[in-house]
Amino acid sequence: MPRLSEVIAALDALWPPERAEGWDAVGTVCGDPDAEIHRVLFAVDPVQDIVDEALKLGADLIVTHHPLYLRGTTTVAAGHFKGRVVHTLIKHDIALHVAHTNADTADPGVSDALAGALDVRVVRPLVPDASDPSGRRGLGRICELDPPMTLGEFAARAAARLPATSQGIRVAGDLEATVRTVAVSGGSGDSLFDAVRASGADAFLTADLRHHPVSEATQHSPLGLVDAAHWATEWPWCEQAAAQLDEISDRHGWDLRVHVSKTVTDPWSAHHTSPSIDGAPN
Repeated sequence: MPRLSEVIAALDALWPPERAEGWDAVGTVCGDPDAEIHRVLFAVDPVQDIVDEALKLGADLIVTHHPLYLRGTTTVAAGHFKGRVVHTLIKHDIALHVAHTNADTADPGVSDALAGALDVRVVRPLVPDASDPSGRRGLGRICELDPPMTLGEFAARAAARLPATSQGIRVAGDLEATVRTVAVSGGSGDSLFDAVRASGADAFLTADLRHHPVSEATQHSPLGLVDAAHWATEWPWCEQAAAQLDEISDRHGWDLRVHVSKTVTDPWSAHHTSPSIDGAPN
């Protein structure tokens, strides 16, 4: 069986930590480099439910997309929920590794997995990585739909193909407008509106769209907006990443058991539709 250090070296080759944004916190959070790794669990969030799942599964390593301590900390006391995660991991010899913005811009990356889940063809990055001469790495993806469909039909496809969440799918724009090209970006994407408009895409699917940027975007152009839950847009990456590690394991004869968590860690737990959206409130 491989050592943790060997598995981490393979993961760092897929998602080099130096390609993460400067504000990010990627890499190995805890774990003994010499420990043997038998089972690996991929998940979006490093929360207690995922750690408990790893315990039941007998996993030696958890790989998550989101960092545990993005802004740093001065304590890992178990009285705090993040400290409890650290204590549980160390107590049970489970390592934690994070691939965040370095996985966003990878080839393939988070948005490639999102495009795959939506069954749209990737054409190019939305925001290319200037350091990549092949032009394949970068943030987000520009995709083509074959055949074209309406914005309403595309939103329905997203609702059917992405993992179910309480939020579901929100849409801004003309539901009958034709969508031939779509920009996709896993996770929060309302900082990318300028790049999306410059790309000429007919629609943009992302997450965490806020009122003011959306209001301004709808006034600026006829771009259709499809807003999914943050967790749902990034979960497909777990399956993609697990398949990548499976291939590496087979190539090296490691015989790793690689799993993808299906635990929904989206923080929203319920959704109630308003009885009417016609007219102003009474």
